[in-house]
Amino acid sequence: MIPTLETERLILRAPTEADFPALAEFYEDDRSKFVGGPMRPDQTWRMLATELGHWPLRGYGRFAVEEKSSGKFCGMVGPWNPHGWPEAEIGWDLMNGFEGKGYATEAATATLRYAYDTLGWPTAISLVADGNDGSARVAARLGATHERDFVHPMFGPMAVWRHLAPEVS
Repeated sequence: MIPTLETERLILRAPTEADFPALAEFYEDDRSKFVGGPMRPDQTWRMLATELGHWPLRGYGRFAVEEKSSGKFCGMVGPWNPHGWPEAEIGWDLMNGFEGKGYATEAATATLRYAYDTLGWPTAISLVADGNDGSARVAARLGATHERDFVHPMFGPMAVWRHLAPEVS
């Protein structure tokens, strides 16, 4: 079962079919070039199925992010480690019209806490495609540091940003 997390402005929940139109719009747009797009709607449908399938396969996955004030789906954020990734990461994608509001940082902070406190991760990374300056700024705001470079066979050159280790109490 996919849990629900809440932040001040966001609800992080299981992805649903109702999220598909916004995902399809995002992945058809050039903004998606850093995360595998642009792509056709049928490919986006498979991406949504991949997001949901990650949960039973790994026991965790990315959350659909919903804006509390409007109830609108605004992104996918959270723990992610598909085959071919160098290690477990916290990833984020914001849908069109929701960037620049601090939502990626807010949701990623909550899911990083979930990865450390609930999943017991000892560390996490975020992969940022070359040229994705917005995501690099989010990683820096989260306290991550650029650790090294990585070349993904599908996505090309990426920076590995290392998040601070969880606090030891």
